[in-house]
Amino acid sequence: MEDSPLIVEYYTDVLCVWAWIAQRRIDEINAQSGPQIVFQHRYIDLFGDTVTRIQEQWADKGLYDGFCDHVCSVAAPYASAPVNSNVWRKTRPSTSTNAHLVIKAVELAEGEQAAIRFALSLRKAFFIDAQDIGNLEILFELVKQQKVEFEPVNQAINSGQAIASLMADYQKGKLQGIKGSPSYVIDGGRQILYGNIGYRVLHANISELLKNPSDEASWC
Repeated sequence: MEDSPLIVEYYTDVLCVWAWIAQRRIDEINAQSGPQIVFQHRYIDLFGDTVTRIQEQWADKGLYDGFCDHVCSVAAPYASAPVNSNVWRKTRPSTSTNAHLVIKAVELAEGEQAAIRFALSLRKAFFIDAQDIGNLEILFELVKQQKVEFEPVNQAINSGQAIASLMADYQKGKLQGIKGSPSYVIDGGRQILYGNIGYRVLHANISELLKNPSDEASWC
């Protein structure tokens, strides 16, 4: 009997630049670990109300222009995470919740892997192409561009199933004490890694759990 894969609950907000930067690390860990590890993508309410967030946190730092400068500067060292200079300066999504809602609808309609691919397409649409992924019309157009059947996605939204699934993510994140994006919950919740965690640190933590030596005594 094969060992069960290591589950990593991966919490992000699609508008978070640090999650955009982390994408390359996730891709590399998946490539190196294969079926030994499964990332369960979950979403948190970080940019649910961007107007209030910017006003409260960036009032004395240039508001949207200041936040744009910050996002561009933190992403600049990472070639795999390009950021369009219009992000937040001109393109200002009101919320990430609509994007999360449609991701969940895609998951219900087409499965988890389709939802993961769609979420990445949304990050690219925002950070590279400066599209407003808070706008439902734009989101629905992106669904069609990804060759996802629109009607089942729309049904998942209209029925309330998609918002229920999203609220389950939001509530679970609160129960697990998730502080921000990205966050990695591993070892059944015993360990939470948060923020701009380097690839080597993340890989080392996951590798130790994958080894799972049967002759290693408990420290308890």
